[in-house]
Amino acid sequence: MNRKELAERVRRELPTTRWEHTLRVMETAKELADRYQADCDQAELAALLHDYCKFWPKERMKHIIHTYQLPKDLLEHHAELWHAFVGAEVVREELGVNDPDVLNAIRYHTSGRPHMSLLERVIFLADYIEPGRRFPGVDEVRELARKSLDQAVLKSLDNTLVFLIQKGHKVYPLTLAARNEMVDHVHQSRLKEESL
Repeated sequence: MNRKELAERVRRELPTTRWEHTLRVMETAKELADRYQADCDQAELAALLHDYCKFWPKERMKHIIHTYQLPKDLLEHHAELWHAFVGAEVVREELGVNDPDVLNAIRYHTSGRPHMSLLERVIFLADYIEPGRRFPGVDEVRELARKSLDQAVLKSLDNTLVFLIQKGHKVYPLTLAARNEMVDHVHQSRLKEESL
């Protein structure tokens, strides 16, 4: 399936507002990929597909979680997480996308995870800061993204944890682990810069 055909498949799965979000994530992902030397084609593809299953019924997503033996703890957490894990399996099986880094960028674009690849961080951040996003703290993350991908990812994880806690929601373990690992990573990077 070529990029145009994939785009049409995604567009049909999404309401207009979410399709517009996807287009903005694609543009943001390409900008971040260019700035931080990630693969722009991979970034564009992962951004195009990241929300493919976002509006599928919960029962359909539950079925896929069971069928593909995805982490069972997903079902113990907010359904907002499900579409990313489900989407990675569906785009591989139904759309023929086999690039492991693209699939992981889709899979972890909502939760994050420790030791995210460059592409995973680009998609995670692009989804968070695309120009249509309007919530407290997003402008600070956008500003950080101009200087440091990792500091921006860390700040977005911090903001996400605060948001979930304030709402009384559980925190998915991968998200907490992603934040803790990114704290260490950013700290080590700062120490290296200071020693130069």
